[in-house]
Amino acid sequence: MEPHRLTLDEARRIAVHAQLLGDERPDDLLDVVRHLSFLQIEPTAAVAPTADLVLRSRLGDAYAPGELLDTLEGGDVLFELSLIVRPMEDLALYRAEMAGPPRHESTLRWLEENAEFRDDVLERLEIDGPVVATEIADTSIVPWPSSGWNNNRNVIMMLECLAARGEVAVAGRRGRDRLWDLAERRYHADIPTVPLEDALRIRNERRLRALGIVRNRTTELPGESVRVGDAGEPAVIDGAPGEWRVDPAYLDGTLLARSDVHREASERTTLLSPFDALIRDRKRMVTLFGFDYALEMYTPKAKRRWGYYALPILHGDRLVGKVDATADRAAGVLRVDAVHEDEPFTRAIREGVERELDALAGWLGMRRHAAG
Repeated sequence: MEPHRLTLDEARRIAVHAQLLGDERPDDLLDVVRHLSFLQIEPTAAVAPTADLVLRSRLGDAYAPGELLDTLEGGDVLFELSLIVRPMEDLALYRAEMAGPPRHESTLRWLEENAEFRDDVLERLEIDGPVVATEIADTSIVPWPSSGWNNNRNVIMMLECLAARGEVAVAGRRGRDRLWDLAERRYHADIPTVPLEDALRIRNERRLRALGIVRNRTTELPGESVRVGDAGEPAVIDGAPGEWRVDPAYLDGTLLARSDVHREASERTTLLSPFDALIRDRKRMVTLFGFDYALEMYTPKAKRRWGYYALPILHGDRLVGKVDATADRAAGVLRVDAVHEDEPFTRAIREGVERELDALAGWLGMRRHAAG
């Protein structure tokens, strides 16, 4: 079919609206998770855990910090797999993959060599679960083959492998440590198994619905993919290279009226997590928003441009700067070390950023403090 032709402004507004960052805020946590299709659990919490920041940026202060993990621990409506939270009904889209062989032959070989270790882990969970990984004895015969990061982490790697096979599941958390239990105690028995080919197609469609518009050819990212295969319809963006896929529901008025695509952007200002799906595909981010950004946690302090955990600033449909902020929980203070302007802020942007920083501090139960 003939590709849809979009201006850069139109493509950007589709992307923002698809991520529930437009004028109208959603008002239900589960609806947000279902639409976004996943939330990443990232242990770094220089300001707040990334999943909490993602939900706050959509739901506003109606979302309470930690509410996602509380809901997850309830066990009825969400599940966690490989540090990603999904709606429980989407388990049907992963069961066929769980039932298949591991992606890597080396993983299958390791599991076969450690069959007794696997049985020991399952027996411990059956008797004492849920437990954290450190409470499970390492009875492995062959250590996990790793070049460094996973050396001597045989128990956690066995749990991850068994979770990928649908035999164990995350049952909650004790502090920052995951609690593990048998999957049969966590997953609903009546959730069906969607055939793998259909499941992959539906997952691509759901991913595109959450992103709105994506590059047709893109580098695979760890964790959750940003590829959508043949989902949606082809599109080209004036002034932007390459071929794109767009969800037509954002063009035909089903999810976003055509008039909304054309109209002026809103004045809403939002602080985003560095891991927000709006900016996760950095090449897409640069093309649609012209935004220069990188997470600098692992950059030597002297070489950082924006800060250890800088929060991108979204104003309307544009990414306009970054906030270098840190939550000092001991002092009860949200420390704001810098606000970086990609270009001189208008009065509306400056006032929007000030309101957001005050609201963020209040949401964290802290006082705001500007350094210097």
